[in-house]
Amino acid sequence: MEADYRRPVTAAETTTHIYKDEQGRAWIDNTRVKVIEVVLDHLAYGWSADEIHEQHQHLTLAQIHATLAYYYDHQAELDEQIKRDLALVREVRASTGESPMQRRLRALTLAR
Repeated sequence: MEADYRRPVTAAETTTHIYKDEQGRAWIDNTRVKVIEVVLDHLAYGWSADEIHEQHQHLTLAQIHATLAYYYDHQAELDEQIKRDLALVREVRASTGESPMQRRLRALTLAR
């Protein structure tokens, strides 16, 4: 028996769950969470979508999967943004010196 591939096709409703703001930053719909924040959890900790959901229960699995799909569709762009942000953090740390808390922790470590 042959399969009937001539059945009518119905359009599926799709939701991207991702939007860009005026500055071009990607956000997860109906949240205050940037795509890059979830991506960093995925990259830094190696978390799967389910593990991300355990840590961010306010996000749906659909939102998380959409975020990861967005990342892989725009990986070069987001990886470059991560590099720029990391360089900025290093630059700011270098220019501000040690914080009072860091000095106290260093003193405690040296006192041991």
